[in-house]
Amino acid sequence: MSMLTPPGMGGKYRITGNKYPHMRRPGNGRRIVTLVVAAVFALGLAGWGTVQLIQVFTGDGDTTASAGRKTDCKPGPRPSAAPIPTLKPGQITVNVYNATPRGGLAKAAADELRKRGFAIGKVGNATAAYDKKVPAVGVLLGAPTAVKGSFLVLGTQLKGAATKTDTRKTADVDLILGTGFTTLSPKPLADQALAALAKPAPAPGRC
Repeated sequence: MSMLTPPGMGGKYRITGNKYPHMRRPGNGRRIVTLVVAAVFALGLAGWGTVQLIQVFTGDGDTTASAGRKTDCKPGPRPSAAPIPTLKPGQITVNVYNATPRGGLAKAAADELRKRGFAIGKVGNATAAYDKKVPAVGVLLGAPTAVKGSFLVLGTQLKGAATKTDTRKTADVDLILGTGFTTLSPKPLADQALAALAKPAPAPGRC
């Protein structure tokens, strides 16, 4: 047995030359790699936690944070829509004018509006400013105060009518029938529209 043969080899292996072998325990390399990976992961986790804390205290990233969790938002009482003036058809005086070449339309429309509860004023042909110049179903013409009052109520009787204001000081409203007019809205539909004005749908609530 050579003097260079490590003890315990039993003479089975023989070392020649003038260099000693480097004896390492098995698995040391894998242990080092595992420790390095664990350290990198720990540093990354610590960094991510720091960022989250900063976002919590500064208010940043609220959208991202809320996206991953369920909110306990419960809808509270929903505010009502803007109130509608409670005008009744009998409180509105309607002047009915015919701006079409067809005769008898103003009288027929006025009679039907009277049956539906409206007060009727003047009935006749439209003035030169509107005669045969209204291609739509009709125009509601009145004072600026009628926009959020009389126009809304009378508009339930003739769907698609345009609105226009003038300088009058009275509360009456003109219904000028255009060439697109055939008849007033069916009474059941008009009544539904009137009911909707009296009880507007509530506005969506917020969380």
